Amino acid sequence: MTPLILGIFQYIGPNGTVGSAWQHPADTSADFLKISHWTTLARTFDQAGLDFLFLADSYGYPALNGELLEASVREGRGIPHGDPMPIVTAMAAVTEKLGFILTTSTTVEAPAANARRFATLDHFTDGRIGWNIVTGSSGATAAALMGKELISHDLRYDMADEYVDVNLALWEGSWADDALVLDKAAAVYADPAGVRLVHYEGRYFATDGLLNVPPSPQRTPLLVQAGASGRGRRFAGRNAEAVFLAGGDPAVVRANIEGIRAAAIAEGRGAEAIKMLVGALFITAPTHDEAVSKYDEMLAMSTPEGAAAIYAGNTGIDLLALDPDLPLQQLNTEMGQSNLERYLGSDGRPAPLVRDILENFRTTGINGSVFVGSPDEVVDQAEAFIAETGADGFLLQPHLTPQTYDDFIGLILPVMRARGLAKPALEAETLRERMFGAGPHLPPDHHGRRFAFGA
Repeated sequence: MTPLILGIFQYIGPNGTVGSAWQHPADTSADFLKISHWTTLARTFDQAGLDFLFLADSYGYPALNGELLEASVREGRGIPHGDPMPIVTAMAAVTEKLGFILTTSTTVEAPAANARRFATLDHFTDGRIGWNIVTGSSGATAAALMGKELISHDLRYDMADEYVDVNLALWEGSWADDALVLDKAAAVYADPAGVRLVHYEGRYFATDGLLNVPPSPQRTPLLVQAGASGRGRRFAGRNAEAVFLAGGDPAVVRANIEGIRAAAIAEGRGAEAIKMLVGALFITAPTHDEAVSKYDEMLAMSTPEGAAAIYAGNTGIDLLALDPDLPLQQLNTEMGQSNLERYLGSDGRPAPLVRDILENFRTTGINGSVFVGSPDEVVDQAEAFIAETGADGFLLQPHLTPQTYDDFIGLILPVMRARGLAKPALEAETLRERMFGAGPHLPPDHHGRRFAFGA
């Protein structure tokens, strides 16, 4: 089996992905506003040879009908939540190989501002930056915070296609590869013939100007997307180089992966042009019984009210207000559709009841898969999951910080490496090169190449 891609999933906030872990004596996630918290974690991940740190983000927060959800505030779940951008350079300064994938929304600020920031960060990290493109997580509260109306789900993706195009036009088309001269004797910083204004006018976004940052090591950061709705799949097929998928039922995950690969083919790209990464939580200990004890301890810190608050913040649906003995079949949302579609019946299988959905969300969290057992047992589970789904790797979810990561690095990673499931070490290279083994720039079959200087 090809070695798996292994990334870390984190919010700039307290808690893991299941329950309120900040209350545990060994957990340090409440220190999320201290720089040392993040530089210590980054060093650990870098030295362990993990591929990247994925920082999720949203301007939104769990609320319903304009009112905060008390469980979210009380348990620290979704509130508070800081901005990941400022911490990245500090982490890059203390690491050599670890990649960083940052989340920004296509509905908040002008695309040119986004392009400038990511180009700068790609320079500061020596090409270790990726962009997780979201159209709006916790969309209703984020829109209200910005003084805007919530844009319908599919329209957000239509707009996002153009938003990405503006970024690509600026990254790929503003500077020629050899425009930067830096000839002190001739007093030539850059060749004017290799620098041009970019003109793009779409239905939703336009730009007429220059990306005033010379080409970065990757030019375009690695493009990442999360979400498996029908429109989300088409967006991924057109734009994404990696997709972050929720775990759960392997058959559902496999169907989502196959749908995204088909979308890539429909866009003239290869079936393997997109790396598929599944969110998973690994709970392990030297023995099976010790691991189960850790799992039980985690669930004791996870309440139905806290789980319902996170679900409501993501989908706009209050599970606690619904009949527990009915399914979700009649509901729809203009917010996050993946966590709604995750619980709808398909392929002849009945949809789960609301009570079962709430319990599943309480025990597995927003990203769906939990592997529990001794190191060998957990690796067996993970290997079987990859074989059944066709995924390329995992985004490792936190429970206790840093214990969950320490357990994975110290107990699970050696077993994975012994089985050829994890890379023995990382090279100091760009994030795109690490993910695909080719060059640092967009591949020829990505539509972004049509924006290249001189194209």
